[in-house]
Amino acid sequence: MDELSDAAVPDERLRLIFTCCHPALALEAQVALALRTLCGLSTEEIARAFLVAPATLAQRLVRAKRKIADAGIPYEVPPPQLWAERLEAVLAVVYLVFNEGYAASRGDALVRTDLCAEAIRLGRLLAELLPREAEAAGLLALMLLHDARRATRTSEDGELVLLEDQDRARWHRPQIDEGLRFAAAGLAVTAPGPYARQGAIAAEHARAARASDTDWRAIARHYGALAGLRPSPVVELNRAVAVAMAEGPAAGLSLLDPLERRGELDGYHLFWAAKADLLRRLGRAADAALAYRRALELVASEPERRYLARRLAEVERA
Repeated sequence: MDELSDAAVPDERLRLIFTCCHPALALEAQVALALRTLCGLSTEEIARAFLVAPATLAQRLVRAKRKIADAGIPYEVPPPQLWAERLEAVLAVVYLVFNEGYAASRGDALVRTDLCAEAIRLGRLLAELLPREAEAAGLLALMLLHDARRATRTSEDGELVLLEDQDRARWHRPQIDEGLRFAAAGLAVTAPGPYARQGAIAAEHARAARASDTDWRAIARHYGALAGLRPSPVVELNRAVAVAMAEGPAAGLSLLDPLERRGELDGYHLFWAAKADLLRRLGRAADAALAYRRALELVASEPERRYLARRLAEVERA
């Protein structure tokens, strides 16, 4: 990161994010503090991103602020030679801003375009300033490729449209072409990182002219590699869904069983929605209904709630 300097980064918010991501704090605390103080996300939204209770997240923020005060951690823009040790946290901040924008955790709208646009703007800055940083390229790729589908993710009356049902002719092709170039750059290293892998997954979806053309085996392989780089129950969930698409719902369901036993995603509505869908596809309507009801207890986004309610009504009629 020797090419970075204060003069080369005129954007105030990006400079402040680097400032907030101080390595004396735990990585999660750095990210949460930047999201709360600089990016405008609520405690509830950040807690959802970390899969913790809002009260737990609030306590972590208080402890982080106390540590800054007690340790006399300077709140100042770090010199260029110290930026590299903060890059992981900065990328995570941008990524989580985009995630909240792309799939709003609550409210009537599925997408918050203001957050998506700001995250992409910051991602472009990082990719321009760090042209040899594969993870910056991968992050920008995944944001561009997901955002290129934004107009087709809901119907005219605001209902959720699944990826497999979206009108791909309406995807934003210039943005996809740009995203594919950054995705290739993210993979053009000896050991691609987590954002490069996620960019590659988004690229597989973007390249498929029809839903049936999607290379789900390649996506499952990327999720497997991602699990090795950044293990998490959400990555395991996504891999299970990809395996289900490649090998059938029973194969995916077998991967969800250990996740359910561990209970790490018990409060995560997307786990129960995924399980319900696999059970529905296996013809196990009664079991699917139970999982849909659990997902409905947890979901806060109105478009997602209405979609899950429609699915529940379908399996109850089966």
